[in-house]
Amino acid sequence: MQIHDASITRLIERIGEHYRTNISNRFIRPALLQLPFDNQSWDLMEDLTEKVPSQTLHLDELYREIVAAAHFAAVVRRELVPGLRNRISRDPSSSDKVLRDMAVNNFASNLQVFADLVNELFVKLVEADKADAKGHVPLYTTMPDLANVGRLLVGG
Repeated sequence: MQIHDASITRLIERIGEHYRTNISNRFIRPALLQLPFDNQSWDLMEDLTEKVPSQTLHLDELYREIVAAAHFAAVVRRELVPGLRNRISRDPSSSDKVLRDMAVNNFASNLQVFADLVNELFVKLVEADKADAKGHVPLYTTMPDLANVGRLLVGG
């Protein structure tokens, strides 16, 4: 199923912008790349966060990308957030010290905003999936990986 809902497209754009600005920025990215996260999941994260507005959106692909984003949020919350300050380069001569400190200090809340946006996307896609099913089984019910998405995103 292709997605043609403008609100979903805008939400995906917001997710990508938030991810690039607040999660995978120049201060945090080096620590992210050290996480135990497989290449396929990184590729799916990139697919979700780098979409162009004119790109055709397919429901099954978006669901796989959401699963990767949910696992990403859980891994980052567990592996990176507790010791982020110790993993970030502290070049004392850096003129970006204030920006780096802001990125580190706000990272946990920015990660939660990312997770909330991904969860909002998931809810909208499930609603569209149900509406499109018309007597058939909605796609999300056939994808077992989606069962844990909500729990992974809220941090449970």
